[in-house]
Amino acid sequence: MIQMKNKLFTLQTTNTTYQMKVDQYDVLLHTYYGSRIDDSDLSYTIQSVDRGFSGNPYGVVERSYSLDTIPQEYTTFGTGDYRSSCLQVMNSDGSHDCELRYVKHEVYQGKKTLEGMPSIYGTEQEVETLEVTLKDEISNVEVILSYSVFETLDIIARSVKVINGADKQLKLQKVLSCCVDFHIANDFDMISFYGRHSYERAVERTPVRHGKLVVDSVRGASSHHQNPFVILCDHQATETTGNCYGFSFVYSGNFIAQTEVDQANQTRFVMGIHPTAFEFLLEPGDSFTTPEVVMSYSEHGLGQLSRNYHKVYRHHLCRGKYKTARRPILINNWEATYFDFDDKKLVKIAEDAAKLGIEMLVMDDGWFGNRFDDNRALGDWFVNEEKLKGGLSSLCERVNALGMKLGIWFEPEMISEDSDLYRAHPDWVLRTNGRKGTLSRNQFVLDMSRKDVEDYLFEAISKILDSANIEYVKWDMNRHLSNVWSAKLPPERQGEVYHRYVLGLYSLLERLTTKYEDVLFEGCSGGGGRFDPAMLAYSPQIWCSDNTDAIDRINIQYGTSFGYPISAVGSHVSACPNHQTRRSTPLHTRGVVAMSGTFGYELDINQMTEEEKEIVKEQTATFKRYYDLISDGDYYRLTNPFDNHYYAAWEFVAQDQSKALLNFVLLKPQSNPQIINIKLQGLDKEAKYCINDQTYSGQALMKAGFSVPVMYGDYTAAQFEIVKIS
Repeated sequence: MIQMKNKLFTLQTTNTTYQMKVDQYDVLLHTYYGSRIDDSDLSYTIQSVDRGFSGNPYGVVERSYSLDTIPQEYTTFGTGDYRSSCLQVMNSDGSHDCELRYVKHEVYQGKKTLEGMPSIYGTEQEVETLEVTLKDEISNVEVILSYSVFETLDIIARSVKVINGADKQLKLQKVLSCCVDFHIANDFDMISFYGRHSYERAVERTPVRHGKLVVDSVRGASSHHQNPFVILCDHQATETTGNCYGFSFVYSGNFIAQTEVDQANQTRFVMGIHPTAFEFLLEPGDSFTTPEVVMSYSEHGLGQLSRNYHKVYRHHLCRGKYKTARRPILINNWEATYFDFDDKKLVKIAEDAAKLGIEMLVMDDGWFGNRFDDNRALGDWFVNEEKLKGGLSSLCERVNALGMKLGIWFEPEMISEDSDLYRAHPDWVLRTNGRKGTLSRNQFVLDMSRKDVEDYLFEAISKILDSANIEYVKWDMNRHLSNVWSAKLPPERQGEVYHRYVLGLYSLLERLTTKYEDVLFEGCSGGGGRFDPAMLAYSPQIWCSDNTDAIDRINIQYGTSFGYPISAVGSHVSACPNHQTRRSTPLHTRGVVAMSGTFGYELDINQMTEEEKEIVKEQTATFKRYYDLISDGDYYRLTNPFDNHYYAAWEFVAQDQSKALLNFVLLKPQSNPQIINIKLQGLDKEAKYCINDQTYSGQALMKAGFSVPVMYGDYTAAQFEIVKIS
């Protein structure tokens, strides 16, 4: 709900209020974001103080009024606010001045799509949008701030559109999507999610300090190393208590998230496209639209904040058939065969898998061109019939005859130097003119900013998908961008390549997912190197990490759960000893961990014992039984594996509280062990529940807890079904 009076804008969700106001100088002030209150004008909380070296806009009499100290909705560089800015322009005369003042506003039901970019969506009954237009009267630069309010979800989505209203060129040097000035509550921790290949989204909690605290990526992708999702919260905030603010960037390229505590102890948060190597030229009348930031607030701790994001991304970002349809349990041949496979090996894997309740075979890297190792043939998207006798259609028919679906791996954005495509189009590589460039995994990156590259990939992938009944695509990206220069663009537009690359990727994915609406796409970038909200608009699940070790995955999936739904987490049972860590973990435990995701297998079934195959049968049946609860239930983190090294526990609760599933893994067995008691969450406190034929009240399970039976052995695990009986 959006309320307006006397240039005061109050955005209300079920549990939150966001407010801004146009002041006497037509500056758009930020007045409040937090727990829901009435529509009182909260600008009274802003106190102006004359601070030395904080100047005043021309014509302002009060020396206490300075853009350098007042809380604002959108800030510009070069006009007296020395804190972190959102917009930096270069005017045609070389100046950077841009003084934005309020011009008008518009409110409407629904939400517009963002041109060329994914964004969350909703019906006119689900979302209401406010657009506020600011303008620099000298340069005629217009900035439209968009706020879309999802009332029942406690979500506000923000984006920005910059329009060059002048008769000369304008160059954008920085244009961020979001600014929030906390002038009242400003004593925060910043939670971010760092990592590396095979160990993504580890949780780091840092007190916000004077100066700037930055989380970012300049790798051309959102990256394994930082994630475009951060949380500002009270120092004492827990899973169930405390003020928590989430900021999630719906973008797959370079990003920055930055906090700054200023001289008056006010905290400013900004987020958007990273300004490093970014410039965008706007001709007269041209515009630039930023990706959106999805904001949420919880006064009931980190758990509720996460569940807000889970719901909005499951139901208002993911699209297509597999947004709601049950996804098949798959087996991927990669760790079973690597590059050493042919059609006979694949069919044998499918034969054994079909008997165990597995529903899809995914053929990974190595099926195309001259691809016998990872040094060649990327870009040559035609079937290697030396490996696949009779071609892809023959393999697909044999797999389908077993009652199994067939999926396939692609790495479309990459090109090998040793490939037919490179020999024909060396100019399609992202590489600075006259330089040899940087290799990674012996591959270059295709220039996705080029329409001819996009068209080639669309036609090549379409030809493969049209040739057989392919029902799944794993879309991989196994290196980051460097030497970013496009042979297609003039020198003055080279600063646009990073962003145009991402737009080209989105355009290709939009075309393919529209044409093949029944195909399940799974995102991947060496595992979780592009695990961001934007990719969920095209691939409702993303391979969470190349690290399939179940114990490491507890940490990785824990960190991922803060900003992303479990239904998005690609997770498999792999072989032991694990191929990444050499750790051995019980097959049952590997299944419990992998069920907190999309669930599948990454091993050679032909090497399994009959006893292990029976366990797999039980696992596939169990996952199918609990699928709806896991994929759409409320998720609760009951322990923190970064702090608790003895055991891990997490819980799924049905939306109607009729049942729940408690998952438990013993990380460190003890002699003469203490009793482990876990307080459940999310149950109906007035109801009775049954666990292992014992009856408990919901209130007792949440207040007194559930005592886990004593377990021994390395990495043992258990699942406890909790059923409401009255």
